[in-house]
Amino acid sequence: MSNETEDLVHQILGRSEIEPQLAEEILSIGRLKKVKAGGVVISPDSTGNEMPIVLEGLLKVMRQDQTGGEVFLYFLEGGETCAMSITCCIEGKKKAFHVVAEEDSVLWMIPMAYIDSWVVKYKSFRKFVFDAYQTRFDEMLNTIDSVVFLKMDQRLYKYLLDKKQASGTFVINKTHEQIANELNTSRVVVSRLLKQLEREGKIEQYRNRIEIM
Repeated sequence: MSNETEDLVHQILGRSEIEPQLAEEILSIGRLKKVKAGGVVISPDSTGNEMPIVLEGLLKVMRQDQTGGEVFLYFLEGGETCAMSITCCIEGKKKAFHVVAEEDSVLWMIPMAYIDSWVVKYKSFRKFVFDAYQTRFDEMLNTIDSVVFLKMDQRLYKYLLDKKQASGTFVINKTHEQIANELNTSRVVVSRLLKQLEREGKIEQYRNRIEIM
């Protein structure tokens, strides 16, 4: 394993906070996984019980309903994990969400069999998991608020700003149909609202590309 990868793994739980023994276990038990943009990390049909931690790149979490429809929930950035995957695996529940690579990503996969004992044994890992739950809870509340209280144009602009914040770039390479699928609306609605945002000077549009001003 390269020194660069080892440094990234140590940074996951907060550099100096991580116990040396935990760092050794993470390195020896976990495995490196590279996912191309668009690749599925977790799906409702996933059989593997592993917790993904993002080392590099960006993942998106999508909620799936009984009819197969999906809606965007939140992004996972470097050093973050999916709290929903922990809950489903520990409780043995069927997953009702997808985790997809928004861009080429490097992940550290940890078997779920070790999560319970690490939470009890290591303070830094317990804090990492609880912080992940709190962060995801806050983000899902924001998502619920946007669905309930915001008009679609406000939801769309919030989605674009969230994407910019998570990816660290003002350029969003997505089609209108892709955005519509993630917001659980129609392409026609998204196209109309993007034109409205462009007239307001908030964005500029190009072919399969949006730039936030």
